[in-house]
Amino acid sequence: MIRRLATAALSLTTLLALTACGADSSADASTDGGQVTLTVGDQAKTLQTIVAASDALKGAKYQVKWAEFEGAAPLYQAVQAGAADTGYSADLPALQALSGGVQVKNVAALKNDGRHVGLVVREDSGIDSVKDLKGQKVVVSSAKGSVSEYLLANVLKQNGLSYKDVKVQYLLPTDAQAAFASGKIKVWATFGVYQAVGLEQGGRLLVDGGDGRVSGIGFINASETALADSSKKTALADFLKRLGTALEWTSTHQDAYAAAIEQRNGADASVARTLASAAYSKVLPITPGVNRTVQGVADLMNGIGVLEPNVDVAESADTSLLK
Repeated sequence: MIRRLATAALSLTTLLALTACGADSSADASTDGGQVTLTVGDQAKTLQTIVAASDALKGAKYQVKWAEFEGAAPLYQAVQAGAADTGYSADLPALQALSGGVQVKNVAALKNDGRHVGLVVREDSGIDSVKDLKGQKVVVSSAKGSVSEYLLANVLKQNGLSYKDVKVQYLLPTDAQAAFASGKIKVWATFGVYQAVGLEQGGRLLVDGGDGRVSGIGFINASETALADSSKKTALADFLKRLGTALEWTSTHQDAYAAAIEQRNGADASVARTLASAAYSKVLPITPGVNRTVQGVADLMNGIGVLEPNVDVAESADTSLLK
């Protein structure tokens, strides 16, 4: 079981790398011959798998072109370069993009329960509580400013510790997984399928992102260039509603969604179930409450030097597309 999960995780990462630079010009939407094409940034076929499995684009009056990337950072670079009209990510990567000057506006919020992010420790680590992390090396996957790093920073603060009380090292998930499996890592801040694999490889969940330890909020954003195009803006507003319907479908059809992940992404069945259970389940308007919650994330990460300069979350939103 351990070997199968580890192989599945590595296979999924290989899949991500293979799709990182590609763009699928075929649209799952039917069109009426119009010229409007919305280029939607995606990560590992996540959104297009959801949309295709739920048939959410049936009858759409525009074309959808999918632009594939391995993660949020290259996706936002593509949006900045005009190669994609939209991006999406968890809250902190979106904040990093905005802080770095990417010309996007958050147009909708995504929501899950946060349990797909966790701090995993080895069974023999002697670490039984967050306070035991003082003086320890913590490996964060994958890059500076990931949602797993926010979980680490937040739980340290909640337990009276400083971020300087731990020694942070950044490792890509597959590298960290191999090191964790060999016993070279005692504490791993990770997410999704890698969290599941770590728990199968002699790991124990110290704490996850549930109960508000991470916001559970992600963002769909759009380039300012796309938003200035009235036809694209209209298409994007319709796409957001259809994506909301598709995400609701995933929450009530997890077996069918997992099967779609296996079929379209080539993932192992256990990986597919993990990914299906960790999916965002709602598309929501960006409200003052959403902005306040994510501003708290921004302020904490700015305070420890991870997010520089800070971001005004409310000013980074366009609330006109989804009421």
